[in-house]
Formats: sequence, C-alpha cells, structure tokens
Amino acid sequence: MFAVMLRELRYLKRHKVDLFMAVIAPLLVILLFGSMFSAGKAEHLPIVVIDQDQSEMSRKVIHALSINHALKVKTITESQDEAEHLINQTKAWGFVLIPDGAEQRLVRAQDAQISIAYNQSFFSIGSTVSSAMLISTLNGMADYMGQSYLANTIPYLDIPTPHIKVSTLYNPNMSYELFLEPFMVPAVLHLLLCCCVAFAIGQELKRKTLTEWVNSKQVIASLLGKILVYVLIFCAWTWCWMFWLAHIRGYFIAGSITLILLAQFLLYFAYAVISSTVVLATRDLPKTFGFIALYGGSSPSFSGITLPLNNAPVFTQFWSMIIPYTPYAKLQTEQWVIGSDVYVSLLPLGILVIFCALYFGLSVRLLKKNAQEIIS
Repeated sequence: MFAVMLRELRYLKRHKVDLFMAVIAPLLVILLFGSMFSAGKAEHLPIVVIDQDQSEMSRKVIHALSINHALKVKTITESQDEAEHLINQTKAWGFVLIPDGAEQRLVRAQDAQISIAYNQSFFSIGSTVSSAMLISTLNGMADYMGQSYLANTIPYLDIPTPHIKVSTLYNPNMSYELFLEPFMVPAVLHLLLCCCVAFAIGQELKRKTLTEWVNSKQVIASLLGKILVYVLIFCAWTWCWMFWLAHIRGYFIAGSITLILLAQFLLYFAYAVISSTVVLATRDLPKTFGFIALYGGSSPSFSGITLPLNNAPVFTQFWSMIIPYTPYAKLQTEQWVIGSDVYVSLLPLGILVIFCALYFGLSVRLLKKNAQEIIS
C-alpha cells in the first residue's frame, strides 16, 4: 500500500496539472469561500421609505429603520412608482409604505395601513430585509406611541408591562460564515476529490498501466494506496481550514472535534471509492465526470442544508438518502454548532461507514475484474 502511495506521489510530482488540482486547488477553494463569507452577514442593505404621511410617527419609523445595521435607507420618497422602479433595478431590496393619515388612524386604534414589500427572489437577502424592516417599523411605531403620543396624553403611571425574551440558539449573530462556510467547503472539496481520483484511475486505464500498481494478490492494499493519497491531502487542507475557522475566526467547536475529523475522513473516502467505482465500471472519463457532477454536485441542495426536506417529493428524499454528504452534514451540525452528545451522532457516523464499506467492496471487485482482463 505504501509503495503504491509513493508511486502516486511521484506521479503528482511529474505531472504539474494533477499536482495543482490535488494540492493547490483545495487551497484556492478555501481562500475563495473564506473571503466570500468573512463579513459574517449581509448588512446595510438598501431600502426605500415611501413617506406619504409626513408625520411624527413616520419620522420615528424612518429613524428606527436607519439605525438598523441590516438596513440602509437609500431614499425617502412619496412615490410608490419610484420605489418599485428601484427594486426592479435591484438598487433596493424592499420598501416601507407609510400612507397618508397613518398616524391619525394609529392613535384612533385603527389599522395604520403601513405596508412592507421586499424582493424574495434572493431568498437569504429577502428574509433578512423583511425581518429587519418589520422589526424596525414596529419599534418606530411603539416609540411614537410610548414616547410621543401617550406620554403627552395620559398622566404618568408606573405600571409593569409584560416582557417576552426571544433568544436565537447556536448562531445568535445570524452569521453566514458559520452557517454556510462549514458546509460549502467540504461540499466543493469532495467534488474536486472525486475528479482527482477518477482522473488518476482513468489515466491508468487509458495508458494500460493498471497492472503496474495493482498487485493481483493484494488488490485491497493497492486500491487503498491509490486513493488514500488524495483523501489525506484533502483531509489535511480541510483540517487547516477548520483551525482557521475555529481558532482564528472564533467559531469554536461545541462538541467532539475527534468525531468531526473522523467523519470528514469517512466523507472523503466514501466519495473517493464512489468515484473509483464509477470509473472502473464505465472505463470512460467523460461519463464518470458527468456522474460526479450530478451525484456530487447535488450534495448541498439535497442534504437539507439550504432547502428543507420536509414534505419534499419522494425522489428528493430518496436522493438525499443515497448521498454520503447528508449524514455528514447532520453530524457536523450536531458536533460543531449544537454540541450534541456523542451517541447522538453515532447513527450518521455509522451510515458513512456503510457507504465506505459498500463502495470500497464494489471498487475492489471491479478492479480485480479489470486487472484480470488486462492480464488475460
């Protein structure tokens, strides 16, 4: 096995393109996503305020919107057409409409008829803008009623008011860096790993050098030596990135780091043997890359990270069950963010082990078959 690993390292040293894909490309992926999500969350998103009331209440609402870090009041206008025009040009993400007479209706205990509209075609930004506009508008109206209207209308009464405390668990800052980066980096790296493994084995088939690294009596050791070089390289880069995120950026790991590292190794190994199984079965690199793009590229979407699987079609739930990334994503969330007990994550870890064993067995069988055909 170690002889095959040394042979593969010598191959990478001779072929600079393969060396770049296996060693340098993962670093570039980490740098790309690290810089992309370094801001943490979207802030100062431009919105428009349509102030047709021109009242003290509207000024309170505008002030509350302007001090919200998630929002930036781009312009204040009386024309709804102008606001809609800015949204259509994606120069603003939403607007707050304060119609004429809103203050008078509010003090009469009537509906103020204030309305909020936002662009939901960009899902994450739309959700951020909508919640920020709603909270700020309510705060502005409450500030007007408490500090301006009621304070001047009724005498002072020291009456305790009920309070409700709302807490955000595990990601209180709503950071995209903590939410998306721990998922996107392994998702892209495992796809790149699949391509590296498929190309490495495919080149052996193309050049008819399969018997040079496959010992007919030790096929398992030969396949392990071929694959482990790439798995360990990608694991090393992933662990360096985890050190950066946990110790430099400060997103500490709440659960078992040992379990996460083991799960990452199993994740990469599972996709590596899946890639080797496909290329050994098809003996065709273009078909293999097409399968990798479909199977590995769909991992983030079908694992329940960004899109919920509740009430999803049967095919979607089935596809989610047959990709190793789904149990890994669950385990990583439990151990990195939530800090669940170790026994809670044993089930997804066991599923990863099953993926590894199943596809490694298939790869060994196909490799024996291909080696025997070449020898005969």
